[in-house]
Amino acid sequence: MRTVLRKLMVFCIALLCAGAVQAGDIEDANDALLSNDYSKALKLYRAAANKGIAHAQYMVALFYNEGKEVKQDYAEAVHWYKLAAAQGYANAQFNLGVSYDIGEGVAQDYAEAARWYKLAATQGDAKAQHNLALKYDIGQGVAQNYAEAVRWCKLAAAQGYVGAQHNLGLRYEKGQGVVQDYAEAVRWYRVAAAQGDADAQVNLGVMHNKGNGVPQNNVKAHMWYNLAAVGGDATAVKNRDIVAAKMTPQQIAEAQKLARECQARNFKNCD
Repeated sequence: MRTVLRKLMVFCIALLCAGAVQAGDIEDANDALLSNDYSKALKLYRAAANKGIAHAQYMVALFYNEGKEVKQDYAEAVHWYKLAAAQGYANAQFNLGVSYDIGEGVAQDYAEAARWYKLAATQGDAKAQHNLALKYDIGQGVAQNYAEAVRWCKLAAAQGYVGAQHNLGLRYEKGQGVVQDYAEAVRWYRVAAAQGDADAQVNLGVMHNKGNGVPQNNVKAHMWYNLAAVGGDATAVKNRDIVAAKMTPQQIAEAQKLARECQARNFKNCD
């Protein structure tokens, strides 16, 4: 989880990441950021942050988190995240949850991480919904509850969050928090696979290989394993070679052809 969570704490350089902002106070800061004038942007964001503007506080936190124009200081980032989070700023609440989750700039505290994830998740933040689902899934910071994990996963998946879509497929495949339903698992794996998610592509290969939720089909299994293997997925490579041993040269050629066509369509309508 540490790697996944850390990647989500990215340095936002697009206004679309920011949420609602008070343009009259920080419009110049946004313009400077988009022009890659980080020094000016930080100066202006800091001035606005000191006036209590939540978006500016969040942006100052990002500068400290990433070490842009300042010495990287996770504790200082947490300080500014807290100010913005206390005003209900969902992005800051999520990043504060991440900070507590991995113990960056603050003592590691899974319960506190879950609390901040839930505050952001309740506002509709898909990343927070997914991370909260993971907490309920493994019982970290909250009591393990598969039904709650599925509920939050569904909310994130409905917003197109690929990790949640894949995890929702896993829940249906294993029957955790839901009635086991291979066909529904396949449906969610397909949605995630269409976004290029290698794990979902591997799982689709497994479903085709076993005939769970779909008719057993080695050609389709090989195709999905092959697509996932492109990114270097070791499991995909191993599974592809295992299923290939059961196929004729003509079937392998067909599977490879389908994989190329699927790639050309950016993984859309492949299954």
